[in-house]
Amino acid sequence: MIIIIVGIVLLLTAYNLKKVNSPLSERAGMIRVIGIVVIIFGILSKCVVQVDAGKVGVQSIFGNVKKETLNSGLNFVNPLADIKELDLKTQNYTMSGVHDEGSKAGDDAIKVLSADGLEVTIDLTVLFRIVSAKAPDIYKQIGLNYVDVIVRPLSRTRIRDISANYDAIALYSTKRDEFQTRIFNSIEKDFKDRGLVLEQLLVRNIALPESVKKTIESKINAEQDAQKMQFVLQKEKQEAERKRVEAQGIADYQRIITSTLTDKQLQYEQIKAQKDLAASPNTKIVIMGNSKGSQVLLNAN
Repeated sequence: MIIIIVGIVLLLTAYNLKKVNSPLSERAGMIRVIGIVVIIFGILSKCVVQVDAGKVGVQSIFGNVKKETLNSGLNFVNPLADIKELDLKTQNYTMSGVHDEGSKAGDDAIKVLSADGLEVTIDLTVLFRIVSAKAPDIYKQIGLNYVDVIVRPLSRTRIRDISANYDAIALYSTKRDEFQTRIFNSIEKDFKDRGLVLEQLLVRNIALPESVKKTIESKINAEQDAQKMQFVLQKEKQEAERKRVEAQGIADYQRIITSTLTDKQLQYEQIKAQKDLAASPNTKIVIMGNSKGSQVLLNAN
């Protein structure tokens, strides 16, 4: 548009030079030609528009938004059309209580009330993108600030509505995945109706009131102590069972030996043991036999 304005200024200058008696009046024709060339160049440049990769162009002529979109690359358009680019790439919007971590500075976490009346703080990240064919409708009905108009308020509202169905401890522990799935399904439908695709929803953190956190920690510690005691008792029972089996085995062994030994077998074992003793280098004389029978003296030397 600036180039066209420059061309028009040159044409007006050439027209005025012809009307006045000036040394430059003889160059009015050349200035007029330059002005016409500049205007033509400006019009042609307005007819060719480049749309960056990953974006889509939306055309509006005097406030009337056209349904046709412009793909990435060079496009020929009406020189009077105003072109706006919308990003088609995946975008993320984070609402966090950590300073400078979210899309807005400061504490932007979502504070909700659970079913048991406790205030729970939730950090959330929304991953979404624009449907290319719906870009003209988004621009016409919502504008370029669709994140603040649609993404942020819808996400916060749905989370508050759904969290009211869960107790605080359930949100923090057992029902967290179910809670995230319900939020995703709800927001996905709202986004789809407005030309957005919800790719993923991440519940990054759920913070409970300090009193509830202490209660949970006490419960966890009690459960761990109970599990430890069960382990100790189980170990003691196993050790008692082992000793019982060992004692039973010894008793069975003694019973079997007692019922099968004879006097001759005992005498044979005695002679065998004394013979082994006589073979020892430290043994000098071994007396074999007993007071009732004959005795034999063995000299190891």
